[in-house]
Amino acid sequence: MQFSYLLGQDYIKNHLVSSALSGRIPHAQLFVGPEGSGTLAMAIAYAQFILCQNEGKENQGGNESCNIKFGTLTHPDLHFVYPNVANDEVKTKPKSGDFIMEWRDFVLGNPYGSLFDWHKHLGVQNKQGMIRVEDATDILKALALKSYEGGYKIMIVWMVEKMNLDASNKLLKLLEEPPEKTLFILISENEEDIIQTIRSRCQVVQFGALPEAVIADSLIKNYFLEGASAQKVAHQAQGNYNKALHILNNDDSDLPFEKWFVDWVRAAFRAKGNAAAIQDLISWSEEIAGLGREGQKQFLNYCIVMFRQALLLNYQTHKLVYLEPTVDKFSLEKFAPFVNGSNIGPIFNELSDAIYHIERNGNPKIIMTDLSIKLTRLIHKND
Repeated sequence: MQFSYLLGQDYIKNHLVSSALSGRIPHAQLFVGPEGSGTLAMAIAYAQFILCQNEGKENQGGNESCNIKFGTLTHPDLHFVYPNVANDEVKTKPKSGDFIMEWRDFVLGNPYGSLFDWHKHLGVQNKQGMIRVEDATDILKALALKSYEGGYKIMIVWMVEKMNLDASNKLLKLLEEPPEKTLFILISENEEDIIQTIRSRCQVVQFGALPEAVIADSLIKNYFLEGASAQKVAHQAQGNYNKALHILNNDDSDLPFEKWFVDWVRAAFRAKGNAAAIQDLISWSEEIAGLGREGQKQFLNYCIVMFRQALLLNYQTHKLVYLEPTVDKFSLEKFAPFVNGSNIGPIFNELSDAIYHIERNGNPKIIMTDLSIKLTRLIHKND
């Protein structure tokens, strides 16, 4: 993958290239950035630069055979670990190696893809992926061998925050004292979710969200959007190139988050002093509970964004509002007065707590019903 393919992040590109050319390559690096910022794409381009002994920002001019292998992600000294789950073919003790063909197809299709996209690609979006001790064992085996081409061996661990405690503990010694010419590139969206003993052994590289101009320019060049349309999509994407691609391709239509959100707040309004309307909230909770845990977390994060957008609109910061609801007879402007300084904090806390409990395998119907009843009280709280 060429550095020129990557969007923005020029400072990081220059830093990685200059440090590699000078021979200063930290053996364990942690790339931290929000979804769609290009952490995985950057890790692959960086690995190609090192393994293929390339030159300059174009990531070319080195071993041509090596560069060709990176075109299919089949270089023998490049290893990947990523969250995975059991499915119909791998029923027990799944590990990354069981899904390497699917992984290559996924990354080559969109290196800016999200964890939820990866689960959809596997057809297991109703489950939560994890990096288990079986993956840690495979890492130890792979890195114990000599490199095929006599240079570095590079291990890219995507979404390292999904690594369980057993796997983390198994890797600690290797991260602290790796074999010669071994490079770990750990990738995370949530640094705080990684255990401290892992974080402390890595040099952290922070990625920022992509500027709107960078996203818009890519949409114009690669997808032939006109300037105004590209700018609108870039604004809605909020620095997330993966989200921009989803908006462009209308990929969110199979998950009607907007309709579910509107149904939810409407039921919450009706439920105040109306015991019969509680049944609507229970029915809604049952529908959301059927999504699967990753879908539930995606939806709750969407709700956080909707409430935040309503608050910004309530406080007249129109330039920061980018969502444009399309549900019939629902207006963000009319909803905004009900989201204010007195209830936005508690609403955010309740949504965050719900995500926390879902991640820890709580009963989703109970979680959603409890959240709905609390929303009924909070949505009527005045500033």
